[in-house]
Amino acid sequence: MNRTSSDGPQGPAGADAHGHARSTGGALKLALALTLGYAAIEALAGWWSGSLALLSDAGHMVSDSASLGLAALAAWAARRPPSARHSYGLGRAEIVAAFVNAAFMLVVLVWITVSAVQRLIEPQTVNGEAVVAVALVGLLLNAAVALILARGEKTMNIRGALLHVMGDLLGSIAALVSGAVISITGWVAIDPLLSFFICGLILFSSLRLLRDALHALMEGVPLHLSLEEIGHAIADINGVRSVHDLHVWTLSSDRIALSAHLLIDDLTDWEDVLRAVVQMLDKRYGIAHVTLQPEPAARMLQRMPGPR
Repeated sequence: MNRTSSDGPQGPAGADAHGHARSTGGALKLALALTLGYAAIEALAGWWSGSLALLSDAGHMVSDSASLGLAALAAWAARRPPSARHSYGLGRAEIVAAFVNAAFMLVVLVWITVSAVQRLIEPQTVNGEAVVAVALVGLLLNAAVALILARGEKTMNIRGALLHVMGDLLGSIAALVSGAVISITGWVAIDPLLSFFICGLILFSSLRLLRDALHALMEGVPLHLSLEEIGHAIADINGVRSVHDLHVWTLSSDRIALSAHLLIDDLTDWEDVLRAVVQMLDKRYGIAHVTLQPEPAARMLQRMPGPR
């Protein structure tokens, strides 16, 4: 039985995705340059001032540099065309990068939490004025980087990079508040306490991204779609008797694939049925990469065992 594949109305699969990847790569490179350039300065300032909030913020920025570099590399790989070795291309590299970045963020959160506990047990002197000055610059930089990424494509890869940057943005706010409080009151415990607070804010987003990326890598049905609903929608198309062997999975951050066997009344109507199914899937569910196999209802009924 012949199979028919369609990449939807946008043309060959991956053409539009490659354009998105180019835009994503440019935003990531700019964000990387800004973040990497400031990371060393903030790390030195944190060490000199003795601020954990500032050091943790610098740690975030160092991890951001690595995560942004990985994300930029993944965006570059996603632009590679399909080949005999990788027939779908390398679009899923962005999902792998998102998974690695989310997992790495959890490691950073553990490190900050342990350091904060140690600071609560053994308080250290903190230069509040220096913390305020450096944190203010870091806040402006992180806000600019976050804005650059937020305006880019909403892919898992960008989500992973933005997660690190938002961690830095919150870390800069925490360092700014910490430095101000210490300068005014001398209460150094505010420094590790704010680090706990920031870790709590970032933890949920990290776990959620980790779950989404792992689900996509395991070829699960995209979380915003219902396999049962899609099956009923296809079966409601005129000429379709039933649907079986239905599979829906994620090819890359912005590409969803579907394959199915359709039991149809008349093979001579297949072209019209295919067109109707493909248009419905693209318009209603955003599924543009579709592979369908028609099966005549009469032949299937002949295979069914009759009454004994």
